[in-house]
Amino acid sequence: MAKRRSHKRHITTAAPKPTSARSGVAPQNSWGGLSPEEYNAVFFGNVSRSGALVTEKTALSLSAVFACVNLLCGALVSMPISIYMEDADGTKHKVPKHPFKRLLNLSPHPAWTAATFWIFCMFSRLFYGDVFVRIVRKSLLSPEILYLEPIHPKNVDVQRIDGGLLLYTLRNVETIKGGKLTVDQSDMIHITGLGFDGLRSLTPIKYAIKNVGGAALAVDEYSATYFKNNATPSLAVTLAPGDELSPDAAQQFRDQWAQKHAGVANSHVPTILKSGMKVEQLSLSAEDAQLIATRNFQVEDICRVFGVPPFMIGHTQNTSSWGTGVEQMGLGFLKYTMQSHLTAIEQEIDRKIWSKSETNFSARFNTAGLERGDIKTRNESYRIAAGRAGEPGWMTINEIRALENLPPIAGGDVLFKPTQGPESDAKQKTN
Repeated sequence: MAKRRSHKRHITTAAPKPTSARSGVAPQNSWGGLSPEEYNAVFFGNVSRSGALVTEKTALSLSAVFACVNLLCGALVSMPISIYMEDADGTKHKVPKHPFKRLLNLSPHPAWTAATFWIFCMFSRLFYGDVFVRIVRKSLLSPEILYLEPIHPKNVDVQRIDGGLLLYTLRNVETIKGGKLTVDQSDMIHITGLGFDGLRSLTPIKYAIKNVGGAALAVDEYSATYFKNNATPSLAVTLAPGDELSPDAAQQFRDQWAQKHAGVANSHVPTILKSGMKVEQLSLSAEDAQLIATRNFQVEDICRVFGVPPFMIGHTQNTSSWGTGVEQMGLGFLKYTMQSHLTAIEQEIDRKIWSKSETNFSARFNTAGLERGDIKTRNESYRIAAGRAGEPGWMTINEIRALENLPPIAGGDVLFKPTQGPESDAKQKTN
């Protein structure tokens, strides 16, 4: 393999010195643009405006958040990565047996499958803004990559040194003696997100999910309490004209009522009232009781944060309000949501894993599986691509068969060209 990049790599088991020997300027440090106090709040708990504590775990307790995260992670996992080599004329060819194909698609880490690895990466990006993956090489100066080690964003501090290069201080690294390591940027895949300031990206759990999720958590808590009390709204007990209850007697009545009638288990216990008493229900509609309108809005708000069409997580209201319907919304999800994640990953991988002599190589996610329509739509598209609509074909039969996971056939590697007379007919037959 080719030699490593020319810039000096800094790999030590101790944190870098607080100042640069050459410039005397302290290296910049970042926790996603947050102060140490804010950092602790972001990563170890956030109190939203609603008063609800929002953390990674509490946010995932919301079905909409869990569904969005699960959908995005699943979409990423479902797309295999292909390796391409670009010729001098710009033509790209798949390289089916490159060792990086196995590394990225099967076993990036000795203890991780590729699915687990990419789920971890997407989860880190969604909740913490940044993805950190250490490139573990055979030796200090070797270009050979042994495996990729994902690092939790909470365990990474980023510093800038002379020349704008970055150093990454890793904590709690199980594979390193002492649990601490400083890694040069050439050995760290750092996939950034929205609001990247040169060191860290914004943290979605603080800036977006906190208040949206906090409000949803507050509603869930209210709903749970509401239905725990048998979904019974406020009641008014009226007395017969001339009757009165002392404050103590009124409180005793409330306590007895709560003891006898609160909770689903007591929902059918008959009510016994003293002579002259009447119970009037300060009623809410069934829709209001279930907080449907509020919860629907929160689902849609959470979907906006993650860029997920609501129908894709089971929220089926207004499913045809975008484009021509559900199929177009699915394509919009791939184009406007997933593609931004894919591009960020692809560019950072290409920037870090290839040696200088391999700059014509690239790694690309295959989105064909998510782009596939129904069989009728696919067949019509294939017919046009093959040139059976009377225009020159731009895909061969075998290329189309490969998309459907079918084996090649003899004579299937020739592009179709429409005939225009005897001369063209003969040429077509020759080809």
